[in-house]
Amino acid sequence: MSSMLAQPLKRPSGLRVLAYLGLFVLGAVVGVAGALVQPAWFPGGLLLALAGEAGLCLGAGRAAGSRAGAVAPAGGWMITVILLTASRPEGDFVFGTGAASYLFLLGGMAVAVICATLAPVRQPDADGVRHGK
Repeated sequence: MSSMLAQPLKRPSGLRVLAYLGLFVLGAVVGVAGALVQPAWFPGGLLLALAGEAGLCLGAGRAAGSRAGAVAPAGGWMITVILLTASRPEGDFVFGTGAASYLFLLGGMAVAVICATLAPVRQPDADGVRHGK
């Protein structure tokens, strides 16, 4: 009887890697859109931005059938939002100092973790593995 840890790691196909890169870019786009929408209509903009991220991450996880499908857009979202928090030499910045900005940053990271946790996990091949004793 072999455990899942003893099985060799399979490399993802080129199409799957391309799909994950597309989801990463889509997560970055949702991050930029959420950063612009959330301060415009508080609290509705904040809820809309977080719901958009949750929908993308959950949908991507279910479409890909793996946690990596949910992690790819969440990673794009997080990296983009963190880069948007940095001020520029000219003094321009996207996020102001306020509760709404911190709720967007921390709430978005919490949503990303929750969606990655809820994403379906791939089951090992049926060779000698019992599901649900």
